[in-house]
Amino acid sequence: MESSVKVAVSGKGGVGKTTLSAMLAAALSLDGRSVIAVDADPDANLAAALGISPDEQITPLSEMHQFIQERTGSQEGYGGYFKLNPRVEDIPEQFARQIGRIRLLVLGGVKAGGEGCICPASALLKALLVHLILGREECLVMDMEAGIEHLGRATAGSMDAMLVVVDAGPWSAQTAVRVRKLAGDLGMKNIFAVGNRLSDESDAATIRDQLGDVPLLGQLPFDRRLTGPVVRRGAGGGIEPSDALKDHLAAVRKILSEVEKRI
Repeated sequence: MESSVKVAVSGKGGVGKTTLSAMLAAALSLDGRSVIAVDADPDANLAAALGISPDEQITPLSEMHQFIQERTGSQEGYGGYFKLNPRVEDIPEQFARQIGRIRLLVLGGVKAGGEGCICPASALLKALLVHLILGREECLVMDMEAGIEHLGRATAGSMDAMLVVVDAGPWSAQTAVRVRKLAGDLGMKNIFAVGNRLSDESDAATIRDQLGDVPLLGQLPFDRRLTGPVVRRGAGGGIEPSDALKDHLAAVRKILSEVEKRI
């Protein structure tokens, strides 16, 4: 796999989408590829999954009010004029946290209800995503909410794939079907499911029946060790896989290979 691949990871809360996002980013990094990992879930946990200590606080971009004002030309208070296409090309180098070959960006949530930065912050994040998807050569892994709120028509159709994580629970497959419809409405063609925390092949068979025409691209077994970081910092600024990631690295690489075969 030599070309860059850009995937978004979604799914119902609690199914392990952040863990899968971290595993995908780690697998790409361990294969010598440069990766931008984007935490687009307001309940941001991707940093922890990538082995960043809670003491190493990362301020989400949406909370950098002064920076947002400088880039968009917005003023304090709600309303007023601001730039819809602010300069963003230097943000990965300026604000990303480096973990091996992975650059992590935390977007954060854009609050509604009178927050003075809501429109400028949204404009900045939208411009950043357009730049990351269309203007960068690195691989891109986006950890998203169950919905696709961060993706618009300008960017969704340019993502290579959406991976929706599902487990054997009764509701996650319904989320996958709903996400496929929403993403399809925005022009995304490659929407796949990935089974996670499966006990046996019967779980996979049940999920396939529930998914309908959403392809099940790959699957990972239940592993309690995957509740913690999937990588740790190694010598020379690189990363080392956790024991759990070592055991499942072949499955993660197979998922990535299947994505690239189908795009």
